[in-house]
Amino acid sequence: MNHHDFFECLNAQFQDALPFVAYRKPNEDRVNAVFQNDDTLYETKDLSESGFVFAPFDDASKMVLMPLEQAEVDYCDAYEGEEVVTETSQLISSSEQKMAYMDTIEKALSTIEQTDLKKVVLSRPDYVSNENFQVFEVFKRLLSTYKTAFVYCWYHPKIGLWLGATPETLLKIEGQRMSTMALAGTQVYKGTTDVSWGNKEEEEQQFVTDYIVSNLEAEVEQVSTSERRTVRAGGLLHLQTQISARLGKDHTGLLQIVRALHPTPAVCGLPKAEAKAFILHHETYNREFYSGFMGELHFKKRQTRNTNRRNVENNVYATVKTVSNLYVNLRCMQVLANKVALYVGGGITKDSNPEAEWEETVNKTSTMKKVLF
Repeated sequence: MNHHDFFECLNAQFQDALPFVAYRKPNEDRVNAVFQNDDTLYETKDLSESGFVFAPFDDASKMVLMPLEQAEVDYCDAYEGEEVVTETSQLISSSEQKMAYMDTIEKALSTIEQTDLKKVVLSRPDYVSNENFQVFEVFKRLLSTYKTAFVYCWYHPKIGLWLGATPETLLKIEGQRMSTMALAGTQVYKGTTDVSWGNKEEEEQQFVTDYIVSNLEAEVEQVSTSERRTVRAGGLLHLQTQISARLGKDHTGLLQIVRALHPTPAVCGLPKAEAKAFILHHETYNREFYSGFMGELHFKKRQTRNTNRRNVENNVYATVKTVSNLYVNLRCMQVLANKVALYVGGGITKDSNPEAEWEETVNKTSTMKKVLF
């Protein structure tokens, strides 16, 4: 489908108040879409179905599914638009927001001092008016600006409208192979990825890697990790380690693996249970789907072994692999009745400086605000 028709279809589905998701995977050109045929709110309890899943931060809440059997799937090839040029944002957070956030950071620091809590990720919403907000224009700007991210626009009339560009993969499974990543540390991108990192960031990133590996070892086989590297996500840099493994013969399904990983230390903290309890008790709002996860669940991918076109018989040997691609819902926004909520957070450890942590959240929201208008 060409771009014009593709965006027309998205708009028609939106005007008809029918659920859809449009998304592009990291470093790919194709923009995919799932158009649900009715406005039923489907959920998945065990991640065994085929469809697009949209799951909240708190696993006590519903995981929403757009099932492939109740939907049409389409795509358009590369969307090339104007990249948004980075300028300093004109939108400034209020002093009340700052006081409230700093106060929660202080509580976290004293809890870290007195308990086993090592790291907790604290977040906050930042609101801007949606007076001139045009959903598909914003989606196009996200596509143009964040080439290396998972970029999406998700809508369900019974839940709402979310958009984002996340740098973090939760889980990728293709056949029996799985991979994930440990992501931590943030600094502003200034034209190069050849930068140095402080002890705090390197230590935090190592924490995250060790934690994920130890959690996965109970569920999968042959866990291995890559070298740590610096990656760019829009106007920010992060430290990343790739982690891969093999699903065991007797593995019990995706839910157990997702439970081992989600919520990740990048959105929750360490140890997970203590960090999550702190967040649910002390954050002054409900995260809903921010820092949850989303993506393709059990999509079928046909792979031909022989790429020589003349040898048609060999196409009989094409294999169909089941793939799942799940991403953590970071750098996202929720479109509300008269405002847009941008969600942002940072990891608090014993070495955190509240003022510097506040500045980090301001850097993160200002990169997102640029694509809004």
